[in-house]
Amino acid sequence: MSDKLRILLTGFGPFPGAPYNPTQPLVARLAQLRRPALDNVAITSHIFPVTYAAVDRQLPDVLAAQKPDALLMFGLAARTPYLRIETRARNAVTMLWPDAANTRSSKRGIAGHADAMMFGPHTARLLRAARLSGIDARASRDAGAYLCNYLSWRAIENVRAGGPKLAAFIHIPLLARSGAVRRKGAPRITLDELVDAGEAMLMEMVALARKTRNTPAS
Repeated sequence: MSDKLRILLTGFGPFPGAPYNPTQPLVARLAQLRRPALDNVAITSHIFPVTYAAVDRQLPDVLAAQKPDALLMFGLAARTPYLRIETRARNAVTMLWPDAANTRSSKRGIAGHADAMMFGPHTARLLRAARLSGIDARASRDAGAYLCNYLSWRAIENVRAGGPKLAAFIHIPLLARSGAVRRKGAPRITLDELVDAGEAMLMEMVALARKTRNTPAS
């Protein structure tokens, strides 16, 4: 196909308890990357407000407008000091914590009694790419029960419905700011380190999406 490969990067805005969301500068930096391997790749980005209604309304709109081959999503896991590559979305939503619009879910599940949905084997490739950048990255089977998990679920639904061929969700930790350090004295991951890992995963996603596009349907 002669048209460019299309990759959509997403992050989130601030939410209760997190007035600064580092996914925003991360996505902005990744969207501005200029590399020879990206010459025939169109990279777009979108920042979701941290509300269930925004995800439900904006995700279909942005997918319809951008028609991405792959979707690489980022969210904040403030209490995890390392990078988490999520392998699945759980059919779970918290009723305890309101979203940024002060809306609480009225049910504990997203879709009836459905089982968890897997992103796919490509998450292992993203994990390897992140680790090769030198960052502490680990696979995760639990994306929580808040907006990150909710977006993951909706994204996998769209993949299964014929939207993007690939989707992945990456949880990032709080970043080093103003000399802040983690408990135990270890320095937090910096934005530059996170961008390096994000670039590695983006390049891997580009390669995977290109291979998927060029593989004839059986």
